[in-house]
Amino acid sequence: MSRRRITATDVLNDSNWIDRAVNYVSPKAGLARFQARFQSAVATAYVGASKRRRGTKDWNVSGGDADSDILPELQDLRERSRDLIRNTPIATGAINTKVTNVIGGGLRLHCRIDREFLGLSEEQADDWESNTQREFNKLWAVSQDCSADRQGNFYELQDLVWRSTLENGDVFSLLPMIPRHGNVYKLAVQLIEADRVTNKDNKIDTAEEAGGIVRDKHGAPTHVRIQKVHPGQRHRVSTEWQTVPIFGTKTGRRNVLHIFRRIRIGQVRGVPDLAPVIELIKQMGTYTDAEVSAAVVSGLFTVFIESEGGVGNPLDDGTADGSGDDSEVKMGQGAIIDLAMGEKVQFADPKRPNTAFDPFMQAVLRQVGVALEIPLELLIGHFTASYSASRAALEQAWKFFRGRREWIGRKFCDPVYEDWLTEAVELGRIDAPGFLTGDPAIRAAYLQCQWIGPAKGHIQPRQEIEAEKMAVELEVKTLDQVTAEISGNDWDDVIRQRKKERRRIAEDPNATPQKEETPTRSDDDDPDEIDKIGEPSDEPEEEVETETEEDAE
Repeated sequence: MSRRRITATDVLNDSNWIDRAVNYVSPKAGLARFQARFQSAVATAYVGASKRRRGTKDWNVSGGDADSDILPELQDLRERSRDLIRNTPIATGAINTKVTNVIGGGLRLHCRIDREFLGLSEEQADDWESNTQREFNKLWAVSQDCSADRQGNFYELQDLVWRSTLENGDVFSLLPMIPRHGNVYKLAVQLIEADRVTNKDNKIDTAEEAGGIVRDKHGAPTHVRIQKVHPGQRHRVSTEWQTVPIFGTKTGRRNVLHIFRRIRIGQVRGVPDLAPVIELIKQMGTYTDAEVSAAVVSGLFTVFIESEGGVGNPLDDGTADGSGDDSEVKMGQGAIIDLAMGEKVQFADPKRPNTAFDPFMQAVLRQVGVALEIPLELLIGHFTASYSASRAALEQAWKFFRGRREWIGRKFCDPVYEDWLTEAVELGRIDAPGFLTGDPAIRAAYLQCQWIGPAKGHIQPRQEIEAEKMAVELEVKTLDQVTAEISGNDWDDVIRQRKKERRRIAEDPNATPQKEETPTRSDDDDPDEIDKIGEPSDEPEEEVETETEEDAE
């Protein structure tokens, strides 16, 4: 339903007797009243859509689709994003913080098969999960052969995939089968940088092919155009494209993984994570360089000597052999410069270091942190607020990290694991009845899993562990979840190791150090106060009366 256009005739017909009276007495006042009523009638429902207000009248925007808004500027965004990450500490720290907390040392497979649907007993299901995890984590994932270029194992590839997605907006992964001597499995992962995926012969984007992605009539990707040589490679002579089908035509096997986060309907390529704050971070870097340069100049100490016979030549330019250029006069640390008669030196006072630098930078960094979903404390790695504020910041950040970890698991780890398990079942190394029959329900039951990554950081471990203990007692969490969140380990591995340790301790009580009694504080103490256990105190010790059981009765 379209909005009807308001005309002057409509406003004139809607005039009342007051308008007509004012117009009869004073035509000038009547005209002003008519203009005001007309502007009120045609005013927009939203102030932000107004084109007459001072703040929005020069605001020119476009209404293109996702491809029109993203693809023409995508290459510039990638190059500027990579430049900031290479040369700006804030950009480098933001990306490293996300990679460290989401991936860390790598996400490890933890099978969670649907044992009830598959008709397996608890013992059978546990044995199947343990055997599969051992085969995947200890045999395939840790091997360099799982990478097509043999430059990293599966956990290092996860780091590279997530980092490339943040820097470039997206990353592609091929899943070739490469037979190698001494390797049981042929499956390998071959990562393709985003710059290599472009339209064939660099043609303009169309509805069928845009950003190197070929789509069908429903908008679903069918093929990917990959340049055999990176467009930025030195000594590149010619460029050839390889068209790779995303799904195999005979088996339906996925050949290409496209890892990117969609933020608009119809979007075919990803946007770098720093895109909303590229200009802001660049200006911050320039401002920081200017402040550092000003501080260095103000820190130099140079002595100027004016004498009656001065000829204006440097007496000491700081070089040990005296081989200085007399035509150059430079400020330096402890430099002594002779001035000619009548010459004066006037210093500019830069007032450095700038006391307003740090508060201003923190105010800007808060905006950067909001855009990147990283709290200020974690972005700059400096916790100066209270315990409650610091913990709230970590909890907020952990929601983002956990969400992105699940996203990486779905987009990259799960498809790779499905291909690996298919090959393992075909080789007979994993027994999974019904997995290859084509029944999607049975296949999905075997493929259920989790990807466990680094544990969440703790500010007050004792209080937080007590809270986790209460959650387990209330049966709102499992021991497996708590183990993963506190230490990032697998609960089955922890139980297995603890059984071994108990057996060793029973055989040799001296195998573990004896527990020493240390003073503890009450849970009612202020967590913001710093513990000073063990420090000598000048105050006399107070005698504490203890109550025995008989006294209590």
